[in-house]
Amino acid sequence: MNTTLDAFAVTPKAVDISGPCGLIEARYTGAKAGAPLSKAALMAVVCHPHPLHGGTMTNKVVTTLSRAYRDLGVPVATFNFRGVGRSAGTFDEAVGEVDDLLAVATWMRERFAQRRLLLAGFSFGSSIAAQACYRVAAPAHLTLVAPAIDRYPYDREGRFPVPVCVIQGGRDELVDAAGVHAWSAGLAGTVDLLRFDEASHFFHGALVTMKAELARVLLERLGGS
Repeated sequence: MNTTLDAFAVTPKAVDISGPCGLIEARYTGAKAGAPLSKAALMAVVCHPHPLHGGTMTNKVVTTLSRAYRDLGVPVATFNFRGVGRSAGTFDEAVGEVDDLLAVATWMRERFAQRRLLLAGFSFGSSIAAQACYRVAAPAHLTLVAPAIDRYPYDREGRFPVPVCVIQGGRDELVDAAGVHAWSAGLAGTVDLLRFDEASHFFHGALVTMKAELARVLLERLGGS
């Protein structure tokens, strides 16, 4: 479906995207006009947590990430992985889900051809974003929230091809926070670690602060784009 999008229409719009398994259910949100990165020629795609554990594109962390991009002036798409909501297909162990993300990224690029891509994901979705950053053309930034580094693929040889922001809660009941801290410190290249030592896996009570801190990092890394 070749939908025409307004880069500055901030009301979320339901869209259907053609994916490798069929329909991908997605939501597009335009950017706030006049926001700090509105002239930086950027666009973003955000990935949700594990499909078999209730993860969908309406997850609160995913929504927070999407709003962070929107409020900075970056149009953003969120979507349901295969088998979630109206998206066709079945769960594919973090393999086919990368292809889903690439289809959404292509859909965005067809509409905003001159914009560079920002990728983000929460928990399981952070692995999908991490894997995809090696397969998309000229990505600009990668945000990983609560990365499950002991369960899914992330970096290649200790490095990502883009600046990375890792966001981790200190009281995460599903991800080893200390392990994520150590992994982040060992990555080569530009890596920002945002630690929320009192936050759980789902960042209850910390989402507003997370949004503000991520915005600060994105402005620092991309404000000169």
